[in-house]
Amino acid sequence: MAYGLWGLFPLYFSLFDSVSPVEVVAYRIVWSLAFCVLLLAITRSFGSVRDVMRTPRQLGLLIGAAVAITINWTTYVYSVSTDQVVEAALGYFINPLVTVALGVVVLRERLRSWQWMAISIAAAGVIVIGIGEKAAPWLGLVLAFSFGSYGLLKKMAGVNAIPSLTVETAVLLPFAFIVLVFVESAGSAAVISQGWGMGVLLALLGPVTAIPLLAYAAAANRLPLALLGILQYSTPTVIFILGITVFGDTVNTLEWIGFGLIWLALAVFSTDAWRQSRQDNRAVALEVAEPA
Repeated sequence: MAYGLWGLFPLYFSLFDSVSPVEVVAYRIVWSLAFCVLLLAITRSFGSVRDVMRTPRQLGLLIGAAVAITINWTTYVYSVSTDQVVEAALGYFINPLVTVALGVVVLRERLRSWQWMAISIAAAGVIVIGIGEKAAPWLGLVLAFSFGSYGLLKKMAGVNAIPSLTVETAVLLPFAFIVLVFVESAGSAAVISQGWGMGVLLALLGPVTAIPLLAYAAAANRLPLALLGILQYSTPTVIFILGITVFGDTVNTLEWIGFGLIWLALAVFSTDAWRQSRQDNRAVALEVAEPA
């Protein structure tokens, strides 16, 4: 559900082509916070948010995560509104590899030789796509690094999905308020200029944002990490297919070669993760089977 909904996001966000990406993100912040507060009320778990607010380290990391996801959301909405959906797909194809690279740089994690190979192949693919476009694929790179940074900061914070998203959107609320006041004063607010139908679509950004995150959190507690890692490539695959079919993006020969290299890198990366997971499971099974 999580990866499928994320893959279909371009269809929903294309409905906001006439709205500024910054205004869309502002409404997304407001309504996501409202939806999270509703969930906290239903589950009676406001205490989890208070605990985060009283922990300076977690709060600081979530503020950083809030900045990263704002950059990601704005770039994503812009890429869809300007019919650059394939480049958005590129960002999410290379995001897992960026995440691994951030783990090496920031968390001092060690990579296996096959992981280094995957990152090298993906880097070559990005360079080839840049040559094909005659420019660096900036949108894809910003999406990959902003979401990779978001995931890293969330991992370091160690806060559950609902309180985490609540704190992030609460931190961003002043920014959203300033944006909405500005567009209101300028007379260009989407709700006023385009009617209640657009207002409903913008309000639905709350559950549209939160439901996939909650589904992902539920899946993460039930599935092996290696399987989650392989499944995540379904999202950019759906985005890529939508880009070249529904949105009419064109892909030249060099770009196809670049994407082919990135898909090869993902195959190497996923195969290595699957093999490592099997080895770890066997090791655990042997340890459990040993007599006391």
